[in-house]
Amino acid sequence: MSESPSSQAEELKLRERLAKLRDLPLLRGVGVSGEMSRLKRQLDRMGSEPSADDVWHSVELARHQDRPYTLDYVERICEDFVELHGDRALADDPAIVAGLARFDGRTVVLVGHQKGRDIRERTHRNFGMTYPEGYRKAMRVMELADRHRFPFVTLVDTPGAYPGVTAEQHGQGGWIARCQLTMVRLAVPSVTCVIGEGGSGGAVAIAIADRVLMQENAIYSVISPEGCAAILWRDAGEAKKAAAAFKPDAAHCLELGVVDGIVPEPAGGAPADHDEAARLLAESLRAALAEVEPLDPEERRRQRRRRFRAMGVYLE
Repeated sequence: MSESPSSQAEELKLRERLAKLRDLPLLRGVGVSGEMSRLKRQLDRMGSEPSADDVWHSVELARHQDRPYTLDYVERICEDFVELHGDRALADDPAIVAGLARFDGRTVVLVGHQKGRDIRERTHRNFGMTYPEGYRKAMRVMELADRHRFPFVTLVDTPGAYPGVTAEQHGQGGWIARCQLTMVRLAVPSVTCVIGEGGSGGAVAIAIADRVLMQENAIYSVISPEGCAAILWRDAGEAKKAAAAFKPDAAHCLELGVVDGIVPEPAGGAPADHDEAARLLAESLRAALAEVEPLDPEERRRQRRRRFRAMGVYLE
């Protein structure tokens, strides 16, 4: 079957970008080899691109009501979890779970979003949408991890930071930025995994880690498909079309260099088998921590800063 004109044009555009990158010098210390590798992978995958239906299927599985949440994974992969509450300033935010646990035979500090199974718990957890108090609680345990040299793990699953008036009055945007800055400065090894929805600032606030992973059917994006559709077409019903356009699925996030690896899920996705999903997640977290732990703390910080500063560098 011959390629369509649009596919040929896209391939030509990719090849032109690749040719320009080969001749481009380093820009302020930011190498282009990673971008070249991603372009080559794109060319290799031109014939096997996920369809709009495939992308939307990932969106549906990421939001599935039976998908494991942070506490479901903690119960299966951690021992002796001690949850810490409160931000030591104003209140406790149930949308963020934070505490200490034993993982793989050693103490780690863990932070994650927590949604709810029924309407009562969802209301209590605010559907996993965090207030500024939640970010301050996360920062509190980050500093605890740094002080005692415990590895730091975060599990991301949120539609986004809570957009209400009260949250804005309490400085929502500023606390998201401070939370990111705290993670950038950590001396200890840090690993993040997007286990469901990775929505906007609510997700990235606790995702500035040495290694960022995504489960196979998770999504990670700056805006929800419905929000994107409402902006572009003034119709949230065009969410499937929007998702196909900006591709928030794990395969495309890996291709863009937004994440470092994809965590496989059991047949039928994580909602079908919580135990197997937890086993696969534990294996990936263990491997990621083992990869970054040998680094010198200062080198770990430098690599973390360099990696996130390089994101978004592109050529037209």
